Amino acid sequence: MKTLLALAVLLQAATAPALNPADFPRVRKIADNVYVWSDGHPAGLYTTNNLIVITTAGVLVADGQKDQETTTKMVDGIAKLTRQPITVVVVASEHGDHAGGNAAFPSTATVIKSPLPEGKQKTLNMGGTQVHVLDYGRAHTGTDLEVYLPSEKILFLSEVYSHHIFPNMRAAVPSEWIQTVKNVRQIDADMIIPGHGFVEDGPAMKASLAEFEKSLRYIVAEATRLHKAGVTVDAAATQANWGPYAAWTASDRNSRVAIQRVYDELEGRLK
Repeated sequence: MKTLLALAVLLQAATAPALNPADFPRVRKIADNVYVWSDGHPAGLYTTNNLIVITTAGVLVADGQKDQETTTKMVDGIAKLTRQPITVVVVASEHGDHAGGNAAFPSTATVIKSPLPEGKQKTLNMGGTQVHVLDYGRAHTGTDLEVYLPSEKILFLSEVYSHHIFPNMRAAVPSEWIQTVKNVRQIDADMIIPGHGFVEDGPAMKASLAEFEKSLRYIVAEATRLHKAGVTVDAAATQANWGPYAAWTASDRNSRVAIQRVYDELEGRLK
C-alpha cells in the first residue's frame, strides 16, 4: 500500500495542475470551523496557504500573504465566515511571501512567533478548542513554527513542507530540514497542510509529506556526491540528476540554490 501511495504521488507530481490566478483566492473547509485559505504566490507558480481556526474565543490565523492587499482579502474573507474577531496570529514563516501583509491583521491580535516563550510548544485553549503551536526544528526559514489541532488531527506545517514543489533551501540548513520533517511526521495527524501547493485529501497529503522527506534526502545525497567528486556549484547545476524530482514545480529555480546550500553545509559555512 505504501508503495502504491508513493507511486501515486510521483505520478501526480508530473501532472500537477498549473496555477490559474483567476481561481484564487480560495477557501476550503477541512473540518468544523477549520479552513485553509489559499492565494497565489508572487512567483505565480503555486499557492501560499493559511490556516484559519474559528473558536468561541476568536479566530486564530496561521501565516499571512505576500502583501497587505492580498492579506486584507483573507481578513475580509474571514469576516464572511464568522463574526468572531481575529485574536491570534501565528507567524509560522517570517518570509515575505507569508508575512509581507501582516499589517492587515488587527492590531489587537496576539502575535506568536519564533522563539516560543515556553520552549518548543505553546498550548492555547481558545473557548474549548485546543491549539498547539510547535517548534520541531529549523526547516526552510530557520525559525519555522507549526500549528497542530489535536482533537481534529490537523497539522499546518507552513514552510516546513511544500506539496510537489522542489525544496527551496535558500535559508535552510539541509540536514536539519530533513530531521525537522522526520520530526513532524511523528505527529498524529490525519490532515497535513503545506505552506505552498494545492491541498488535497488527507491520505494524499500524508503520502506527499513522506515523499517530500525523500526528496530532501535525495537532493542532499546527489549534491553531496557531486561535492565529493570535486564538481563546482556551477557545473553541478548542469550535471545533477534529480530523478523524479526534476519534474517538480520550480526545480529549475531552486535546484542550484540547493546545491550551494549543501556545499556550504559540507564546508562548515552554515550555522
